[in-house]
Amino acid sequence: MSAKPCQGAVCLRTGFPAWILLLAIFIVGECLAAEIKPSRTVLPNGLTVVTLDQPSLPIITVNVMVKAGAVHDPDTLAGLSSMVAQMLDEGTKTRTSTQIAQQIEFIGSELAFAGTEDFTTGTLRVLRKNVDLGFTLLADALLHPVFPEREVERVRSQVLGELQGEREQPGIIAGKAFDTIVFQGHPYRRPANGTEKTVSHISRKDLMEFHRAYYHPNSAIIAIVGDIRNNEALELVKKYFGAWAQKNPPSDHFSPPASLTHSTLKVIDKDLTQANIILGHVGIERKNPDFYAVSVMNYILGGGGFSSRLVNRIRDELGLVYDVDSGFQANVMPGPFTVRLQTRNAAAKQAIMSVIEEIKRIRTEPVSDQELADAKAYLVGSFPLRLDTTVKLAALLTLIELHGLGLSYFDDYPKAIIAVTKEDVLRVAQKYLHPDAYALVVVAKEAEAKISPEIVQ
Repeated sequence: MSAKPCQGAVCLRTGFPAWILLLAIFIVGECLAAEIKPSRTVLPNGLTVVTLDQPSLPIITVNVMVKAGAVHDPDTLAGLSSMVAQMLDEGTKTRTSTQIAQQIEFIGSELAFAGTEDFTTGTLRVLRKNVDLGFTLLADALLHPVFPEREVERVRSQVLGELQGEREQPGIIAGKAFDTIVFQGHPYRRPANGTEKTVSHISRKDLMEFHRAYYHPNSAIIAIVGDIRNNEALELVKKYFGAWAQKNPPSDHFSPPASLTHSTLKVIDKDLTQANIILGHVGIERKNPDFYAVSVMNYILGGGGFSSRLVNRIRDELGLVYDVDSGFQANVMPGPFTVRLQTRNAAAKQAIMSVIEEIKRIRTEPVSDQELADAKAYLVGSFPLRLDTTVKLAALLTLIELHGLGLSYFDDYPKAIIAVTKEDVLRVAQKYLHPDAYALVVVAKEAEAKISPEIVQ
């Protein structure tokens, strides 16, 4: 069951009563939630297993999340966890990287690993008839990687090439500079893929030690979605991961990132025809009970595309920007709140001031009934689009477990969004938006942009 995310806004603008539309969307959400009933089990070795029987297609998706991310990297070895993830299917005790790739291709499956700030994920997509071999390869890669020296050097060269390419991407340059300011003293300040200097220093021994320290069943979640009964899925996990030895990972402790106490400007001079700008500060973590109100508020401010205030004001009315949006990245710890925009160099200062004005306005003026209804209609109406494939469902189930949101999440989410009031929006805007203490990064041709320190004072 799915819904077009734009329908809510379109219907509201053509005069359809907001309460009727929201009621209809709520009923759709209730029906959807009734169809999604995951099961959760914790094995004796601490491995958490979430299963969801979806028999409509003979495809099974397995998503494994290990709580081993860039936050666990030493400063001098930033990018280590990401490189471990990339190396998992590059050779095990019994298979070479070529053999793994050939076997996956032979059965028409997909196997991929990736690292993020907070965790590493492995995703397997396999036909039901090949699920045993799929689990064999997934378990082998996760539990028995050997990090062959030759493959280490090949992957390192690949990562270094990507990092060199990032030097010419204004958006990435701005993002890295922004994180350095906003998350000073916190692991989130480091790029998850590291730097050219740190990646160059990562050794095979470092990779092996990181895997040995952090890859344990009691630090992992497995979600299985597709044409497989819950009891069958659980038996497969027990067969291939039941002997995975439990071990406590290092007792890393991270304090939440500190809020900025004043505004900071950083201008990076590049010979560009348009300025790339990021403005923002520390936001919220996913467990924050205000997450749903913040989602509605942010949709109205800048997350709603052409329906948002930032686009309506700065792009449509003033014609200052090519693109502008806002967002909260809600991680295990508070991630960033950002407004990103691109504009011609000469218009950069006016565009920035207009963004600040809109942030201040949503903190002082209640949103309209129409804005609130449009935001709710989109957020609830588009929710099914996050659930329309086994890949999306499996990924979402691991995140639900990671953040402790509960298996009733599919029912809770639309209810929580619908319950948000105008007073809630004003309250969270005042609490989580800080137009008096933010980081501003501008990557532009400095002589044309003419951004002076006074802009943040």
